[in-house]
Amino acid sequence: MLGMGLTLTPPDLKRIIERPRDVLIGSLAQWTIMPITAYLLVQAFNLPTEIGIGIILLGAAPGGTSSNVMTYLGKGDVALSIAITSLTTIVAPIVMPAWVFFLVGTQIQVTFVEMFQEILFIVLLPVVAGLTIRQLLERKAPTTAKASLAAFPSISVIAIVAIVAAVVGLNADNILTVSAVALAAMIIHNTIGLASGYTIGYTAKMPEDRIRACTFEVGLQNSGLATALAITFFSPLAALLPALFSVWMLIVGPTLATYFAHQTDRKQKSQSNTEPTMTD
Repeated sequence: MLGMGLTLTPPDLKRIIERPRDVLIGSLAQWTIMPITAYLLVQAFNLPTEIGIGIILLGAAPGGTSSNVMTYLGKGDVALSIAITSLTTIVAPIVMPAWVFFLVGTQIQVTFVEMFQEILFIVLLPVVAGLTIRQLLERKAPTTAKASLAAFPSISVIAIVAIVAAVVGLNADNILTVSAVALAAMIIHNTIGLASGYTIGYTAKMPEDRIRACTFEVGLQNSGLATALAITFFSPLAALLPALFSVWMLIVGPTLATYFAHQTDRKQKSQSNTEPTMTD
């Protein structure tokens, strides 16, 4: 999250105010569709309590830097993607525990305040610190700032890989016994998110690049945060699906981004072929 904060700038946050319509549409879609879908899948597939809590945490999580990267690769509106990620991350300390307690509050022992404080420490403070550090470095040591921006994304990736590896290790005895139904629920959850994001962007008459940003923002959650909260408040088993989602989105995300990019290239090529030449 500190690395994510270092990638942000004041203009990124300013876009939330400058482009409120599309930012709010994407954020509201993520805040509502993903947690509700997660709960309905838990009920439909009758998932065990801990597995169910894991997928609900995933559904209630904000967007992550992965959605920004996939939007960039898919030739979408990166600025909109970053703005939605920023807003959902800032509000995460309230939205995440609110959904968790509304959907499974009777099955857990942790309090709203405890989860609020943990998300505040895990998410908001590191992001604000990263944003502040970047501004200071760019003013006082531009060369160091440039090197940090190049290094921190890699450090963040290593951290996420370490978290996923730890969760997989803790669940070594459970991975083979996790039913295909639970994995199917995770994949269906992600598919509904991506499809809903695209449909909502299209229905709202956004330009194609913004539709793609909305698609990735709704469909790709901050699985690292969901995994960390599951470990902190529940159990390694509750963290299993969020951790496996980190792997899954590295498959489906680039695949969809490549498809979008090819669509753009094909459209541009078609337009260049139909443009009149000088002899015409």
